[in-house]
Amino acid sequence: MDRLGSRSNGLDRRGIEARLDALVREHRFTIAVVFPAVGAVSLVASAEGLLPAFLTYNALFIMFGVVVMRLPLVAGVLPVLGKKGLASLGLLTVYAYGIELVGVRTGWPYGHFEYEISLGPMLFGEIPIGLPVFFFPLVLNAYLLTLLLLEDRAENRAIRLLATIATVLAIDLVLDPGAVAVNFWEYAAHPDGVGGYYGVPASNYLGWVLSATVAVVLFDIAFAGTRLRERLDSCEFMLDDLVSFVVLWGSINAVYANWIPAFLAVGFGFGLLQTDRFDFEVGDSALVRVVKRAF
Repeated sequence: MDRLGSRSNGLDRRGIEARLDALVREHRFTIAVVFPAVGAVSLVASAEGLLPAFLTYNALFIMFGVVVMRLPLVAGVLPVLGKKGLASLGLLTVYAYGIELVGVRTGWPYGHFEYEISLGPMLFGEIPIGLPVFFFPLVLNAYLLTLLLLEDRAENRAIRLLATIATVLAIDLVLDPGAVAVNFWEYAAHPDGVGGYYGVPASNYLGWVLSATVAVVLFDIAFAGTRLRERLDSCEFMLDDLVSFVVLWGSINAVYANWIPAFLAVGFGFGLLQTDRFDFEVGDSALVRVVKRAF
């Protein structure tokens, strides 16, 4: 298998992987449930003007929360990520920055939109430098969920890719309305005055067909010939980032009565339950132990 060497710059990769696995398992409930719940509350409070200025859409707070919620996915994928995978991710990074910059400047392929808040440092003052941290997990979570739910049918490449692309689009049907509701970004008004799908134009989803296809194909190339499926079967927390997504954006959509996106988020929750791997030991989580000691 094409895999990075076990040592890099004097660091033992396998040791890092083991420590990261242990960290995620120790704090699994806190990462997958508590962080997105707190994030949902803070974003809604920011959108409604309920927080002091220094906390409202605090970019450092947002990025810290996002990075923490990504830890299960990073820990899950790292052991099977090789040089070919890194090359594919590099190409996808270039594509993600390029298509987002074109989108902001021209309105193609997603429709005219602009970021309403700063999601961390902004490249050229227009798009977040942390864009891959936001974009990649959406596609990879869809890819992993598809592998689990399709089981043996996922061996068929056409079925695997088409099902994953459809899942990515369904994820964006949850994400974009919630992001618009909390003022992450805003689309230009629809010509006939109708707000499209909860303020999101159809052109956005046509654009996502393109981007999802490019990303899914590159991920499929990145992990071809690796032990990804074996790792997915043995790593119980590998889809916890999707749990965070359901909690965060499902609750935000529910608060703003975006009922279709909210129900779609619930649907993803049921899909995750079908994988039979979410038996969080809430009483043993690190956060609960801290609370118990305090009281």
